[in-house]
Amino acid sequence: MAAKQPRVVAELGRPETPAETAARKAETSRKHRSNQTLLNLVVALLGSLLVVVFLVSVVVRPAPAPSAGVDYAAAASEAQGGAEAPLLSPALPPEWTANDARFQETQQVPTWYIGFLTPGEQYIGLDQGIGANPTWQAALLDNAPETGTVTIEGVEWTVYDQRNADDPGNFAYSLATTHGDSTVLLHGTAVDEEFALLAASIAAQWDSE
Repeated sequence: MAAKQPRVVAELGRPETPAETAARKAETSRKHRSNQTLLNLVVALLGSLLVVVFLVSVVVRPAPAPSAGVDYAAAASEAQGGAEAPLLSPALPPEWTANDARFQETQQVPTWYIGFLTPGEQYIGLDQGIGANPTWQAALLDNAPETGTVTIEGVEWTVYDQRNADDPGNFAYSLATTHGDSTVLLHGTAVDEEFALLAASIAAQWDSE
C-alpha cells in the first residue's frame, strides 16, 4: 500500500512541513485560548453587572416625599367644642410642622397637645391643661426642677433647663406659664430661639382673643 501523501495546503500550494504543521497547530491553540479568555471575561462582566443591578433595585429606594404634617389648626377647631378654654393654635412659619395634635384627658385634666418639628429638626411639645393643678404640671415635666424665668412678648415663663443632665430626653428644656384657666407647658430639644418663637406666637394668639 502506498504511503499517505501529506495534505497540500492551499495557501502554500504544497504540503506543510512538520515545522509548519506544528506552528499552525500552536497558533490555532493560542487563538482558541484567547477567545476562551475573552468569553470568560464577558461572562464575568455580565455577571457583575447583574449583581449591581440587583443591589441597586433592592437597596436604593427613592426618598419619600416630605410629610405634609398634621393640620393642628383644624384639629384645634374640631376639638374646641369640648374645651372650656380657647385651644392654642399658634401661627408659625411654614418651616414648622406638627406630627401630632389631640385633645384628651391627661392626669385627669383636659389637655390639648401639639407635637412640633422645628426648622432645626428638633422637637417641641405643647401641652395646654385646662383647669390644671401642680400635680399635672409635675407629671408632664417629669418633676424637672425650676431653674429660672424668662419673659417673652410680655408673658413670663418659668424655665426648666436640664440640658446638662444625663439623658433628659424630650425634657432637655421646658417652659411653663398660666393664662386664664390654662396652664401651658413647652418642652423639647430645640434651641432657645425656637422656643422663644413658639412662645411669642402663643402670646400673639392671646393678645388677639
